[in-house]
Amino acid sequence: MAKAKPVSRIGSDRLNTPTDLDPNDVKKISEGLTVLLSDLFALYIKTKNFHWHVSGPNFRDYHLLLDDQSQQIFAIIDAVGERARKIGGTTLRSIGQAKTLARVQDNDAEYVGPLEMLKELRDDNKALTAHMRELHAVTDEANDVATTSQLEEWIDQSEERTWFLYEATRNAEAGGH
Repeated sequence: MAKAKPVSRIGSDRLNTPTDLDPNDVKKISEGLTVLLSDLFALYIKTKNFHWHVSGPNFRDYHLLLDDQSQQIFAIIDAVGERARKIGGTTLRSIGQAKTLARVQDNDAEYVGPLEMLKELRDDNKALTAHMRELHAVTDEANDVATTSQLEEWIDQSEERTWFLYEATRNAEAGGH
């Protein structure tokens, strides 16, 4: 098989990374990763917000659950940004850019009940999983096996977070029991 000639994809040669991926695929994938990165930042902050502000009879369990989940989300963030750069794309440059791209909605309420917190995060993680599946289809079609493989791991982690949040809220009463 002939080796593909690296193609310049970005206006400045300073940010070009050689790749054999099609430049149009690089653009689609790096844009998708940038939106995913925005979602992850928003979900991380929301999960930490709820971790810091959870209350009630199951405080310790919920507090620890949300701390574990926020750490898992945070661990993905750098890998997503670096993946976009590895294939020759660019990614987030600011919190403002992340805010405009994120599909995860903020929750700035002064008080949110513990079950509402968990249900909201459950739904956010479920939506994140669906968005990652959409990006997976793009990366798979582009034969970007590395991004596809990473997405499979991140999808599994998101499904697990959704599952834990679902189980923590199933048949629970408004008081958190």
